Amino acid sequence: MEAYRTAYVYVRNTYAGILQETDFGYSFRYDSDYLNCENPTPVSLTLPLQSEEFTSKTLFAFFDGLIPEGWLLDIVSRNWKIERRDRFGLLLVACKDPIGNVQIKEETE
Repeated sequence: MEAYRTAYVYVRNTYAGILQETDFGYSFRYDSDYLNCENPTPVSLTLPLQSEEFTSKTLFAFFDGLIPEGWLLDIVSRNWKIERRDRFGLLLVACKDPIGNVQIKEETE
């Protein structure tokens, strides 16, 4: 399954997994090192810790919920010239340092 775009998901500044946009929708998989570390925390209650890949035809609700709304969404969309319907694109630019313990990055550190 070829990925169009990839996002690297961090929990408390620790690489936790990979989110990808594919031909069939979206996939998320926890990193095996993260699953084996001491006290790993799930990204969300809807994405519990497991080694199997999660798939969805639409962007997972948790990740979609990280994207700004209202006037802030308008600013993000206008400044980065990203369509409001491009949820993955908005996630990549607007969720590098969100409120909470989850960060989205375009590359691993």
